[in-house]
Amino acid sequence: MRKFNPADKIQDLQYFGEFGGVNPSISDSSTYTFLSAKTMFDTFEGNAEGCYLYSRHSSPMNLYLGKALAAMEGTESANVAASGMGAITPVLLQLCSAGDAIVSSRTIYGGTYAFMKNMLPKWNIKTHFVDITKLDLVENAITKNTKVLYCETVSNPLLEVADIVSLAKIAKKHNLKLVVDNTFSPLSVAPAQMGADVVIHSLTKFINGSSDTVGGVVCASQDFINDLKNVNNGASMLLGPTMDSLRSASILKNLRTLHIRMKQHSYNAMFLAQKFENDGLKIVYPGLKSHPSHLLYATMINHEYGYGGMMTMDVGTLNKANALMELMQNRNLGYLAVSLGFYKTLFSAPGTSTSSEIPLEEQIQMGLTDGLIRFSIGLDNDIERTYQMMKQCMKELNII
Repeated sequence: MRKFNPADKIQDLQYFGEFGGVNPSISDSSTYTFLSAKTMFDTFEGNAEGCYLYSRHSSPMNLYLGKALAAMEGTESANVAASGMGAITPVLLQLCSAGDAIVSSRTIYGGTYAFMKNMLPKWNIKTHFVDITKLDLVENAITKNTKVLYCETVSNPLLEVADIVSLAKIAKKHNLKLVVDNTFSPLSVAPAQMGADVVIHSLTKFINGSSDTVGGVVCASQDFINDLKNVNNGASMLLGPTMDSLRSASILKNLRTLHIRMKQHSYNAMFLAQKFENDGLKIVYPGLKSHPSHLLYATMINHEYGYGGMMTMDVGTLNKANALMELMQNRNLGYLAVSLGFYKTLFSAPGTSTSSEIPLEEQIQMGLTDGLIRFSIGLDNDIERTYQMMKQCMKELNII
């Protein structure tokens, strides 16, 4: 059987605009009319295929984008949201009720961690955080109340790799739903093909790729997406994390170039990771043989798209990290900014930014040091030039 290639699935989609345009027409309406009262009734009941009710429920452009993203992940359906957290939080609330529990990777996006740690207990939903790379710890944390096993394909910010095939087997054994955030590895990894039940992306990052909007998506079975959008008890319908149609159209256009961008992100990140590791710096990148899960990740990825655009570097202290980031920004090498997937390189010290929600003692326990810099490597054409300029900054600050 031919290997699943997400870019082919996206390429094979063709939408026609209302007047024959090569881009689908944008419906600039919040509500939709019905030719009969019975059709409106049927739509509320979820039985009127092709009819639109209200843009918080669905809109033509959101469905176009959702269909494309479902094709990319190889799932039956998808539902887009106004942010990554607008995708994550309804999924967890849809799958869990009071008294239930979640087993989650200890290293995840700070917002997800904060929601699990600080918000879900208000609904009496507990989360057990574990080292996702140790399968025995994962299984030992599961109780009769556990409903969800949650991880990121490549974790934020430590770049730990989740063994999705093995986690899917554990989830199936215990009748759990495996939810995977695949934000760091679009196209490279297809978690649904490995057994994940739900795949989530922050569309803000690589998929949109231009740092001009936020968005999220849930890719899953048609039944689960229907549950999320149910007008009576669907978390995505009732919490209201609706994506605007104009933003959906923008992201759909950018999705068409994702395969080109991911190849360049990965090429540039691998180049810099190898160079700086050879210079004696402490680099974490899944493409390096020194990465603890390099061999595992090599079996998971579609090699055409590489090992991704995310890399970390430990320069020893927060003061050195801040000085280096400020100097690189001044030299036009990138931006001292959170997020990822932009044309230019973005860098931040996650312990004081994107992972600041995690208590300091837990950061230390998981290996999130003060001097750690997270890089989202950009699309630079001459990456050798970039390397030399970054290296000069490090020499000036006595980092190398």
